[in-house]
Amino acid sequence: MSHMQSVPEFDQQTALAKEAELAGVPPEPGKRKKIATGEGRLAFFLVTPTVILLALIVGYPIVRAIISSFQKDPGLNPATGFFNQGGQFAGFENYKHWLLEQCPKPGGGTAKCPPGSLASQFWASVGFTLGVTIVAVALETVLGMIMALMMHKAFKGRGVIRAAILIPWAIPTAVSAKLWQVIYAPDGLADKVAGWFGISNIQWNEKWPARFAIVFTDTWKTTPFMALLILAGLQGIPDELYESAKVDGASAWQRFWRITLPLVKPALAVALIFRSLDTLRMFDLPYILTGGANGTATLSILVVKQIQSGQNSASALSTITFIFIFACAFLLVKALGASIMPKPAAKGRK
Repeated sequence: MSHMQSVPEFDQQTALAKEAELAGVPPEPGKRKKIATGEGRLAFFLVTPTVILLALIVGYPIVRAIISSFQKDPGLNPATGFFNQGGQFAGFENYKHWLLEQCPKPGGGTAKCPPGSLASQFWASVGFTLGVTIVAVALETVLGMIMALMMHKAFKGRGVIRAAILIPWAIPTAVSAKLWQVIYAPDGLADKVAGWFGISNIQWNEKWPARFAIVFTDTWKTTPFMALLILAGLQGIPDELYESAKVDGASAWQRFWRITLPLVKPALAVALIFRSLDTLRMFDLPYILTGGANGTATLSILVVKQIQSGQNSASALSTITFIFIFACAFLLVKALGASIMPKPAAKGRK
């Protein structure tokens, strides 16, 4: 008899749990449904190979670079004049070399690195890398939004236009850099276009013209990537929202500000994060255009140049660059994370 009475109680609890689950009410603390043992083991065996592979591919180089960054490079010892085989523990000397721009001096000790040395360009490279990232990504976002809105409209030949717009992004960066190197050549296309506006004798190898050339070339190449990601977000917005807004008398600007921009924010946030991280580690475009001369060296260019003279010091600079980019990524995700992750439903809401 007691067994017969326990069945309705179990069924009632199960029905209430199912009803709450369908209504979207989160389970109370301590009452979350546990994964079955078989499912948990299967998930563990499926995830473990991926974690091990990532640890080998990503983790090992990072750990190896950090270890090398605390070792001395081969070379002459300024204090003794004898050749140093390298590999000895150097403490934070390599980090001080970059962060404090300190170089060894004859007779021992350190002094301010002379102008023109790689370490003397460190903070200038940090500023240039950040400046290029902010300016280029801002331009790419605005232009990418305009291009995405144009490609989202229904018109004849839209498919051809979409394919043509993606051509700059599909061209390899090295090819694009050489192409624009010809455009920026003396008496090249860039000089002729500038002459139409009364601007002449532009020295593209000087500091600010070279920086402008890098920003303009990067914007030309990667704006289609931004437009592609934003277009994917636009295609997820129902047309009924725009039709209802038109019926209510909303202007084009109000529809963009109240409907398009809020609903495209997740795709826009992903595009901003991707492009910002990509620009922060930029190497090939400025290296081919300017060689990193005249204040156009990014952090990646400094790393590659330092490898030729000392790999352990380059490992320290690589570690600094990694921490710098990781910090920027963390700040971007924290700032834009609310636009990416959906908000949890309020407790008890149906």
